[in-house]
Amino acid sequence: MKKVLKKLIPAKFRKTNPVVPVVRLKGVISAGGNAFNPALSLASCAEMLEKAFKNKEAPAVAISVNSPGGSPVQSRLIFRRIRDLAEEHNKKVLVFTEDAAASGGYMIAVAGDEIIADPSSIIGSIGVISSGFGFVEAIDKLGIERRVYTAGQNKSTLDPFQPAKKEDIERIKELQLEIHDVFIDLVKSRRADKLSDNPDIFTGRFWAGQKAKELGLVDEIGDMRSFLKARFGPKTELKLITPQRGLFGRRQPSATASLFSGVNTAQLSSDMIEGAMHKLDERGYWSRLGL
Repeated sequence: MKKVLKKLIPAKFRKTNPVVPVVRLKGVISAGGNAFNPALSLASCAEMLEKAFKNKEAPAVAISVNSPGGSPVQSRLIFRRIRDLAEEHNKKVLVFTEDAAASGGYMIAVAGDEIIADPSSIIGSIGVISSGFGFVEAIDKLGIERRVYTAGQNKSTLDPFQPAKKEDIERIKELQLEIHDVFIDLVKSRRADKLSDNPDIFTGRFWAGQKAKELGLVDEIGDMRSFLKARFGPKTELKLITPQRGLFGRRQPSATASLFSGVNTAQLSSDMIEGAMHKLDERGYWSRLGL
């Protein structure tokens, strides 16, 4: 009954505890995804971000970032959406890093007006990487003949079944440098007055939280709950923003439940294989950071 009566009182006259919306952005950043391959992308987090920033009474929006990186495009799109919403709603953004805010994960983190890192968080890795495998000798030993037909002399660039060409390597490195420059400019636009003059900052190196603070990559060392209560008062409440629930308040069906809901089994098998491959790729991203 008290809650009902409380809502009838105009907001400016209510005595309420500060409530800070919290959005968790976790995982390798990539477009697409399915039930077995939950990717962190603009599409997967846009709804939660919109909901968090619409809370007019909130003193700030807290965003938890835990990502080793991934797609530079999706990383920048998420960064841009956070900044657009912050400016639209005149809301301060506090970013808290967990295991890692590296590469694309750090690109998202700099959307924060302040970045607060755990002392053991891995921060940085401001660079661009491409990787793959070469199978030239393998198919020779197996007696396999590779046949490729193209219209356009550059359509088979970096074909893993053909010897690497010098001009292809130069082309991919040129592309990487262009993307790296975009990354550097974005970081400088947000933290130029905070960064140290350490020449290693933009080389792809990464550091733990305390050193990252010394370099100006983050602002404070701490954890979300303690920091927010110290900033906005001991009675501050954290409200986790989650994906929209389905009909009757239920969450969308899980991948396991889909087995019994008339789903296309061929598509399910494809999603499972894709999900398994994604897990291997994801493991590679984390292992580059020693995690």
